[in-house]
Amino acid sequence: MNVRYRVELSQTERDQLTTLLSGGKPQTSADFVGGRCRRQRRGDREERRRGGSTVYRTKRRFVLGNLEAALSEEPRPGAHRKLTGKEEAILVATACSKAPAGRARWTLELLAGEMVKLTEHAKLSRETVRRRLAENDLKPWRKDMWCIPQVDAEYVARMEDVLDLYAEEPNPKRPVVCFDESPTQLIGEIRQPIPAAPGQLERYDCEYRRNGTANLFVFLDVHRPWRKVKVTQRRSAEDYAHCMRELVDVLCPDADCIRVVQDNLSTHSAGALYRAFPPAEARRILRRLEFHYTPKHASWLNMVEIEIGVLRSQCLDRRIDTRQQLASEIAVWERQRNASGARIKWMFTTNKARVKIGRAYPQPASLHKGQAKES
Repeated sequence: MNVRYRVELSQTERDQLTTLLSGGKPQTSADFVGGRCRRQRRGDREERRRGGSTVYRTKRRFVLGNLEAALSEEPRPGAHRKLTGKEEAILVATACSKAPAGRARWTLELLAGEMVKLTEHAKLSRETVRRRLAENDLKPWRKDMWCIPQVDAEYVARMEDVLDLYAEEPNPKRPVVCFDESPTQLIGEIRQPIPAAPGQLERYDCEYRRNGTANLFVFLDVHRPWRKVKVTQRRSAEDYAHCMRELVDVLCPDADCIRVVQDNLSTHSAGALYRAFPPAEARRILRRLEFHYTPKHASWLNMVEIEIGVLRSQCLDRRIDTRQQLASEIAVWERQRNASGARIKWMFTTNKARVKIGRAYPQPASLHKGQAKES
Protein backbone atom coordinates (compact mmCIF):
# COMPACT_ATOMS: atom_id res chain seq x y z
CA MET A 1 0.00 0.00 0.00
CA ASN A 2 1.40 3.37 -1.03
CA VAL A 3 1.14 5.52 2.10
CA ARG A 4 0.62 9.24 1.49
CA TYR A 5 2.70 11.33 3.88
CA ARG A 6 1.37 14.79 4.60
CA VAL A 7 4.01 17.39 5.39
CA GLU A 8 3.12 20.18 7.79
CA LEU A 9 5.93 22.59 8.56
CA SER A 10 6.12 24.80 11.60
CA GLN A 11 7.14 28.41 11.22
CA THR A 12 10.62 27.59 12.60
CA GLU A 13 11.08 24.81 10.06
CA ARG A 14 9.87 27.07 7.25
CA ASP A 15 12.42 29.72 8.26
CA GLN A 16 15.18 27.11 8.39
CA LEU A 17 14.34 25.78 4.91
CA THR A 18 14.10 29.31 3.51
CA THR A 19 17.57 30.07 4.89
CA LEU A 20 18.99 26.91 3.30
CA LEU A 21 17.40 27.59 -0.08
CA SER A 22 18.58 31.22 -0.24
CA GLY A 23 22.10 30.68 1.07
CA GLY A 24 23.77 29.46 -2.10
CA LYS A 25 24.36 26.04 -0.56
CA PRO A 26 24.86 23.00 -2.86
CA GLN A 27 21.56 21.27 -3.61
CA THR A 28 20.42 18.70 -1.07
CA SER A 29 17.29 16.59 -0.94
CA ALA A 30 15.52 19.42 0.88
CA ASP A 31 16.50 21.92 -1.83
CA PHE A 32 15.33 19.54 -4.52
CA VAL A 33 12.03 18.79 -2.78
CA GLY A 34 11.36 22.41 -1.89
CA GLY A 35 11.73 23.53 -5.50
CA ARG A 36 9.81 20.51 -6.74
CA CYS A 37 6.89 21.12 -4.40
CA ARG A 38 6.67 24.76 -5.44
CA ARG A 39 6.50 23.71 -9.09
CA GLN A 40 3.90 21.04 -8.30
CA ARG A 41 1.70 23.60 -6.57
CA ARG A 42 1.82 25.66 -9.75
CA GLY A 43 0.38 22.64 -11.59
CA ASP A 44 3.44 21.72 -13.65
CA ARG A 45 2.45 18.20 -14.74
CA GLU A 46 5.81 17.40 -16.32
CA GLU A 47 7.62 18.12 -13.07
CA ARG A 48 5.05 16.05 -11.19
CA ARG A 49 5.79 13.00 -13.32
CA ARG A 50 9.59 13.20 -12.79
CA GLY A 51 11.43 12.65 -9.52
CA GLY A 52 8.42 11.51 -7.52
CA SER A 53 10.37 8.87 -5.65
CA THR A 54 12.80 11.48 -4.29
CA VAL A 55 9.89 13.61 -3.06
CA TYR A 56 8.22 10.56 -1.51
CA ARG A 57 11.34 9.41 0.33
CA THR A 58 12.10 12.89 1.66
CA LYS A 59 8.53 13.39 2.89
CA ARG A 60 8.60 10.00 4.56
CA ARG A 61 11.86 10.81 6.39
CA PHE A 62 10.34 14.07 7.62
CA VAL A 63 7.04 12.56 8.82
CA LEU A 64 8.66 9.56 10.48
CA GLY A 65 11.58 11.56 11.84
CA ASN A 66 12.19 15.29 11.78
CA LEU A 67 13.61 18.05 9.58
CA GLU A 68 17.19 16.97 10.27
CA ALA A 69 16.36 13.44 9.07
CA ALA A 70 14.73 14.83 5.92
CA LEU A 71 17.85 16.88 5.13
CA SER A 72 20.12 13.84 5.48
CA GLU A 73 20.58 11.11 2.92
CA GLU A 74 19.66 7.58 3.95
CA PRO A 75 22.44 4.97 3.97
CA ARG A 76 22.85 3.61 0.48
CA PRO A 77 22.76 -0.15 -0.13
CA GLY A 78 26.00 -1.83 -1.17
CA ALA A 79 28.61 -4.34 -0.18
CA HIS A 80 30.63 -3.79 2.98
CA ARG A 81 34.20 -2.62 2.60
CA LYS A 82 36.51 -5.58 2.27
CA LEU A 83 39.33 -3.93 4.20
CA THR A 84 38.91 -2.80 7.78
CA GLY A 85 40.62 0.29 9.09
CA LYS A 86 43.49 -1.77 10.46
CA GLU A 87 43.91 -3.68 7.20
CA GLU A 88 43.86 -0.45 5.23
CA ALA A 89 46.65 0.88 7.47
CA ILE A 90 48.64 -2.28 6.70
CA LEU A 91 48.08 -1.71 2.97
CA VAL A 92 49.28 1.90 3.18
CA ALA A 93 52.37 0.91 5.18
CA THR A 94 53.18 -1.85 2.70
CA ALA A 95 52.78 0.48 -0.30
CA CYS A 96 55.16 2.97 1.33
CA SER A 97 57.78 0.31 2.09
CA LYS A 98 60.57 -1.00 -0.12
CA ALA A 99 59.49 -3.16 -3.06
CA PRO A 100 60.12 -6.93 -2.78
CA ALA A 101 63.35 -8.46 -4.02
CA GLY A 102 63.56 -8.64 -7.77
CA ARG A 103 60.99 -5.89 -8.38
CA ALA A 104 61.65 -2.20 -8.95
CA ARG A 105 58.33 -1.01 -7.51
CA TRP A 106 55.06 -2.16 -6.03
CA THR A 107 52.20 -2.96 -8.42
CA LEU A 108 48.53 -3.49 -7.65
CA GLU A 109 48.88 -7.24 -8.16
CA LEU A 110 51.91 -7.42 -5.86
CA LEU A 111 50.11 -5.45 -3.16
CA ALA A 112 47.01 -7.63 -3.45
CA GLY A 113 49.13 -10.77 -3.05
CA GLU A 114 51.00 -9.29 -0.10
CA MET A 115 47.74 -8.38 1.63
CA VAL A 116 46.53 -11.97 1.27
CA LYS A 117 49.68 -13.06 3.12
CA LEU A 118 49.36 -10.42 5.85
CA THR A 119 45.60 -10.72 6.48
CA GLU A 120 42.99 -13.43 6.60
CA HIS A 121 41.56 -12.65 3.17
CA ALA A 122 41.67 -15.60 0.78
CA LYS A 123 41.56 -13.29 -2.23
CA LEU A 124 41.76 -9.55 -2.88
CA SER A 125 41.14 -7.85 -6.22
CA ARG A 126 43.44 -5.25 -7.69
CA GLU A 127 40.46 -2.84 -7.90
CA THR A 128 39.99 -2.97 -4.12
CA VAL A 129 43.67 -2.17 -3.68
CA ARG A 130 43.50 0.63 -6.25
CA ARG A 131 40.52 2.30 -4.57
CA ARG A 132 42.03 2.18 -1.10
CA LEU A 133 45.31 3.63 -2.41
CA ALA A 134 43.44 6.36 -4.30
CA GLU A 135 41.61 7.36 -1.11
CA ASN A 136 45.01 7.83 0.56
CA ASP A 137 46.50 9.60 -2.48
CA LEU A 138 49.13 6.90 -2.97
CA LYS A 139 50.72 5.80 -6.26
CA PRO A 140 53.55 3.42 -5.30
CA TRP A 141 54.49 2.78 -8.93
CA ARG A 142 55.52 6.42 -9.34
CA LYS A 143 58.66 8.13 -8.07
CA ASP A 144 59.84 11.71 -8.14
CA MET A 145 63.49 12.65 -8.40
CA TRP A 146 64.32 15.65 -6.26
CA CYS A 147 67.44 17.35 -5.04
CA ILE A 148 67.25 17.58 -1.26
CA PRO A 149 69.66 20.29 -0.06
CA GLN A 150 71.25 20.47 3.34
CA VAL A 151 70.18 23.79 4.82
CA ASP A 152 73.11 24.86 6.97
CA ALA A 153 74.62 28.24 7.82
CA GLU A 154 76.51 28.43 4.52
CA TYR A 155 73.33 27.67 2.56
CA VAL A 156 71.41 30.41 4.36
CA ALA A 157 74.21 32.95 3.97
CA ARG A 158 74.46 32.44 0.22
CA MET A 159 70.69 32.39 -0.25
CA GLU A 160 70.12 35.66 1.58
CA ASP A 161 73.06 37.26 -0.21
CA VAL A 162 71.50 36.49 -3.61
CA LEU A 163 68.00 37.51 -2.50
CA ASP A 164 69.26 40.85 -1.20
CA LEU A 165 70.90 41.51 -4.57
CA TYR A 166 67.59 40.89 -6.33
CA ALA A 167 65.80 43.25 -3.94
CA GLU A 168 68.19 46.19 -4.50
CA GLU A 169 67.19 49.24 -6.48
CA PRO A 170 68.57 49.29 -10.06
CA ASN A 171 72.00 50.86 -10.36
CA PRO A 172 73.48 51.13 -13.90
CA LYS A 173 76.96 51.46 -12.44
CA ARG A 174 76.59 48.27 -10.38
CA PRO A 175 74.34 45.93 -12.41
CA VAL A 176 73.36 42.46 -11.19
CA VAL A 177 73.81 39.87 -13.95
CA CYS A 178 72.80 36.23 -13.59
CA PHE A 179 74.96 33.81 -15.54
CA ASP A 180 74.69 30.13 -16.41
CA GLU A 181 75.30 27.67 -19.22
CA SER A 182 73.13 24.99 -20.79
CA PRO A 183 74.05 22.24 -23.29
CA THR A 184 71.80 21.47 -26.23
CA GLN A 185 71.79 18.73 -28.87
CA LEU A 186 72.10 19.40 -32.59
CA ILE A 187 69.61 17.11 -34.33
CA GLY A 188 69.06 16.88 -38.08
CA GLU A 189 66.29 15.35 -40.16
CA ILE A 190 66.82 12.17 -42.18
CA ARG A 191 63.58 12.65 -44.15
CA GLN A 192 61.93 15.92 -45.00
CA PRO A 193 58.96 16.71 -42.68
CA ILE A 194 55.50 16.98 -44.22
CA PRO A 195 54.05 20.43 -43.53
CA ALA A 196 50.68 20.92 -41.87
CA ALA A 197 47.50 21.23 -43.90
CA PRO A 198 43.83 21.81 -43.04
CA GLY A 199 42.74 18.80 -41.02
CA GLN A 200 46.28 17.38 -40.91
CA LEU A 201 49.04 17.97 -38.36
CA GLU A 202 52.64 18.50 -39.38
CA ARG A 203 54.39 15.15 -39.53
CA TYR A 204 58.05 14.38 -39.05
CA ASP A 205 59.95 11.11 -39.13
CA CYS A 206 60.81 9.27 -35.93
CA GLU A 207 64.41 8.82 -37.09
CA TYR A 208 66.90 11.65 -36.80
CA ARG A 209 70.59 12.38 -37.16
CA ARG A 210 72.79 13.39 -34.24
CA ASN A 211 75.12 16.24 -35.17
CA GLY A 212 76.86 16.67 -31.83
CA THR A 213 76.15 19.22 -29.14
CA ALA A 214 76.55 22.92 -28.52
CA ASN A 215 76.73 25.03 -25.39
CA LEU A 216 74.77 28.13 -24.51
CA PHE A 217 76.19 30.79 -22.19
CA VAL A 218 73.29 32.95 -20.99
CA PHE A 219 73.48 36.40 -19.36
CA LEU A 220 70.42 38.00 -17.74
CA ASP A 221 70.19 41.46 -16.19
CA VAL A 222 68.09 41.28 -13.02
CA HIS A 223 66.83 44.87 -13.09
CA ARG A 224 66.22 45.54 -16.79
CA PRO A 225 64.73 43.62 -19.74
CA TRP A 226 67.99 42.44 -21.24
CA ARG A 227 69.53 39.06 -21.92
CA LYS A 228 72.38 37.77 -24.08
CA VAL A 229 72.96 34.22 -25.32
CA LYS A 230 76.35 33.13 -26.64
CA VAL A 231 76.62 29.85 -28.56
CA THR A 232 79.91 27.97 -28.17
CA GLN A 233 81.18 24.49 -28.89
CA ARG A 234 82.35 23.79 -25.32
CA ARG A 235 81.96 25.12 -21.79
CA SER A 236 85.54 24.93 -20.59
CA ALA A 237 87.24 27.27 -18.14
CA GLU A 238 88.72 29.21 -21.05
CA ASP A 239 85.28 29.69 -22.59
CA TYR A 240 84.00 30.95 -19.24
CA ALA A 241 86.90 33.40 -18.98
CA HIS A 242 86.18 34.80 -22.45
CA CYS A 243 82.53 35.27 -21.45
CA MET A 244 83.57 37.28 -18.40
CA ARG A 245 85.84 39.49 -20.52
CA GLU A 246 83.03 40.04 -23.02
CA LEU A 247 80.70 40.95 -20.16
CA VAL A 248 83.15 43.55 -18.87
CA ASP A 249 84.36 45.06 -22.16
CA VAL A 250 81.41 44.68 -24.54
CA LEU A 251 78.12 44.02 -22.72
CA CYS A 252 78.58 46.35 -19.71
CA PRO A 253 81.45 48.70 -20.63
CA ASP A 254 80.22 51.63 -18.49
CA ALA A 255 79.69 49.68 -15.27
CA ASP A 256 82.07 50.22 -12.37
CA CYS A 257 81.34 46.83 -10.80
CA ILE A 258 79.28 43.94 -12.22
CA ARG A 259 77.75 41.62 -9.61
CA VAL A 260 77.60 38.15 -11.21
CA VAL A 261 75.23 35.57 -9.74
CA GLN A 262 76.27 32.03 -10.69
CA ASP A 263 76.28 28.45 -9.47
CA ASN A 264 79.16 26.40 -8.07
CA LEU A 265 80.45 24.79 -11.28
CA SER A 266 84.19 24.19 -11.07
CA THR A 267 84.91 26.51 -14.00
CA HIS A 268 83.09 29.44 -12.33
CA SER A 269 86.08 30.82 -10.50
CA ALA A 270 88.60 33.64 -10.67
CA GLY A 271 91.29 31.08 -11.42
CA ALA A 272 89.70 30.40 -14.82
CA LEU A 273 90.68 33.89 -15.95
CA TYR A 274 94.31 33.35 -14.93
CA ARG A 275 94.36 30.12 -16.95
CA ALA A 276 93.05 31.93 -20.04
CA PHE A 277 94.79 35.34 -19.88
CA PRO A 278 98.06 36.87 -18.68
CA PRO A 279 98.00 37.92 -14.99
CA ALA A 280 97.63 41.64 -15.76
CA GLU A 281 94.65 41.05 -18.06
CA ALA A 282 93.00 38.64 -15.64
CA ARG A 283 93.42 41.13 -12.78
CA ARG A 284 91.99 43.96 -14.89
CA ILE A 285 88.83 41.95 -15.59
CA LEU A 286 88.42 40.75 -12.02
CA ARG A 287 88.64 44.29 -10.63
CA ARG A 288 85.28 44.97 -12.26
CA LEU A 289 83.63 41.71 -11.28
CA GLU A 290 82.06 40.63 -8.00
CA PHE A 291 81.02 36.97 -7.79
CA HIS A 292 77.99 35.84 -5.79
CA TYR A 293 77.36 32.09 -5.62
CA THR A 294 74.05 30.33 -5.11
CA PRO A 295 73.95 27.65 -2.40
CA LYS A 296 74.86 24.12 -3.41
CA HIS A 297 71.87 22.21 -4.80
CA ALA A 298 69.92 25.47 -5.03
CA SER A 299 70.45 26.67 -8.58
CA TRP A 300 66.73 27.59 -8.62
CA LEU A 301 67.84 30.78 -6.89
CA ASN A 302 69.62 31.79 -10.08
CA MET A 303 67.09 33.83 -12.03
CA VAL A 304 68.66 32.89 -15.36
CA GLU A 305 67.40 29.31 -14.90
CA ILE A 306 63.89 30.63 -15.58
CA GLU A 307 65.09 32.43 -18.69
CA ILE A 308 66.73 29.26 -20.01
CA GLY A 309 63.40 27.47 -19.58
CA VAL A 310 61.67 30.20 -21.60
CA LEU A 311 64.35 29.94 -24.30
CA ARG A 312 63.87 26.19 -24.58
CA SER A 313 60.08 26.36 -24.77
CA GLN A 314 59.87 29.28 -27.19
CA CYS A 315 62.84 28.68 -29.47
CA LEU A 316 64.60 25.34 -28.99
CA ASP A 317 61.62 22.98 -28.82
CA ARG A 318 62.37 21.58 -32.31
CA ARG A 319 65.11 19.95 -34.33
CA ILE A 320 68.05 22.22 -35.18
CA ASP A 321 70.92 20.52 -36.99
CA THR A 322 73.83 23.01 -37.14
CA ARG A 323 75.48 25.41 -34.75
CA GLN A 324 75.13 28.23 -37.28
CA GLN A 325 71.37 27.72 -37.49
CA LEU A 326 71.16 27.48 -33.71
CA ALA A 327 73.00 30.78 -33.27
CA SER A 328 70.82 32.46 -35.91
CA GLU A 329 67.54 31.29 -34.39
CA ILE A 330 68.60 32.27 -30.87
CA ALA A 331 69.71 35.71 -32.06
CA VAL A 332 66.24 36.37 -33.51
CA TRP A 333 64.56 35.16 -30.29
CA GLU A 334 66.91 37.32 -28.21
CA ARG A 335 66.20 40.50 -30.18
CA GLN A 336 62.44 39.96 -30.02
CA ARG A 337 62.44 39.22 -26.30
CA ASN A 338 64.63 42.22 -25.47
CA ALA A 339 62.46 44.48 -27.63
CA SER A 340 59.29 43.26 -25.93
CA GLY A 341 60.59 44.37 -22.53
CA ALA A 342 60.15 40.90 -21.04
CA ARG A 343 61.50 40.47 -17.51
CA ILE A 344 61.50 37.86 -14.78
CA LYS A 345 59.18 38.91 -11.95
CA TRP A 346 60.98 37.56 -8.89
CA MET A 347 58.70 37.28 -5.83
CA PHE A 348 60.84 35.38 -3.30
CA THR A 349 62.54 37.68 -0.79
CA THR A 350 64.68 37.30 2.32
CA ASN A 351 61.72 37.97 4.60
CA LYS A 352 59.62 35.32 2.83
CA ALA A 353 62.51 32.86 3.08
CA ARG A 354 62.69 33.36 6.85
CA VAL A 355 58.97 32.68 7.11
CA LYS A 356 58.71 29.73 4.72
CA ILE A 357 61.85 27.82 5.68
CA GLY A 358 62.54 29.43 9.04
CA ARG A 359 62.42 26.05 10.79
CA ALA A 360 65.30 24.82 8.67
CA TYR A 361 67.51 27.78 9.59
CA PRO A 362 70.42 26.83 11.85
CA GLN A 363 70.02 27.87 15.48
CA PRO A 364 72.69 30.18 16.94
CA ALA A 365 75.03 28.59 19.48
CA SER A 366 74.00 31.15 22.13
CA LEU A 367 70.39 30.02 21.83
CA HIS A 368 71.40 26.39 22.34
CA LYS A 369 73.31 27.35 25.48
CA GLY A 370 70.31 29.28 26.83
CA GLN A 371 68.02 26.31 26.27
CA ALA A 372 70.49 23.98 27.94
CA LYS A 373 70.61 26.18 31.08
CA GLU A 374 66.83 26.31 31.30
CA SER A 375 66.56 22.53 31.08
